[in-house]
Amino acid sequence: MKRLLICTALIVLCLLIAGGLSYAGGDGGLDLGGYPVLLICAFIAFAIQWLAFIPAYIFQTEHYYDLTGSSTYVLIILLALFLSAGSEKGLDGRAILLTVLVVLWAARLGPFLFRRVKQAGKDGRFDQIKVSIPRFLLTWTLQGLWVFVTLIAALTAITSQHSEPLGVIALLGTLIWLLGFALEVVADAQKSAFNKRPENSGKFINIGLWRWSRHPNYFGEIVLWAGIALIALPVFQAWQWLSLISPVFVFLLLTRVSGVPLLEKRADAKWGGNANYESYKRDTPALMPRPPKRSV
Repeated sequence: MKRLLICTALIVLCLLIAGGLSYAGGDGGLDLGGYPVLLICAFIAFAIQWLAFIPAYIFQTEHYYDLTGSSTYVLIILLALFLSAGSEKGLDGRAILLTVLVVLWAARLGPFLFRRVKQAGKDGRFDQIKVSIPRFLLTWTLQGLWVFVTLIAALTAITSQHSEPLGVIALLGTLIWLLGFALEVVADAQKSAFNKRPENSGKFINIGLWRWSRHPNYFGEIVLWAGIALIALPVFQAWQWLSLISPVFVFLLLTRVSGVPLLEKRADAKWGGNANYESYKRDTPALMPRPPKRSV
């Protein structure tokens, strides 16, 4: 009963956060039927996760968790672009640019994570979670919040009724996004190639970008969403500035909640006490890349 109450409270908190951000980002933004488009986007983000939860729990599988999340990104931002196109402001270069960048990111990451889970057979993070209805439902609800809050800066700019021409800030934001995207893609490719080699079975990766950072893919993720926020920033007004929570949220999520802490704990359990691993961990930063001190 205590776990049920905690999970219920957290689900309600997720909805309240999304609702508050919807009204803040929707200040001066597009409405549909008297409701901010951002609120509609938030509702759809959660609804998709809750619908996906039903077969996921019945069949006790997490295989489609990441793919559902990435698909939701695409659906939500395309919906915002479509509704914006029919508004008085119409489409502008900023809305199109933001949509293209988000779709490119999601179209690459979602299938990549799906293939990785299928090859591994499971995602160990869900072993104890998926057998509990409240905990598993909470996990899917958190993904809805993750999708919406991560997208909030882009969605606010796309649905804003204020327009500004693309300029230096948008160019800088795009370059930052390209840097982050490249880091994420290269890091993922290097790790996949490393894990495919039989001689690396049971070993930790410490080559390529992984010599510069223990989590270079997460660093790339944080950087690219900072780029998205920077592109969106010039059209923000009044309460819309709260939409800059997007890259902050990504940073906190990956460094304090579900990303780095979980993987570090698993790595310590697997290789803790190994001299090479301890040396690698001591000499290699957890997140922000820097040139390696020495060979490991």
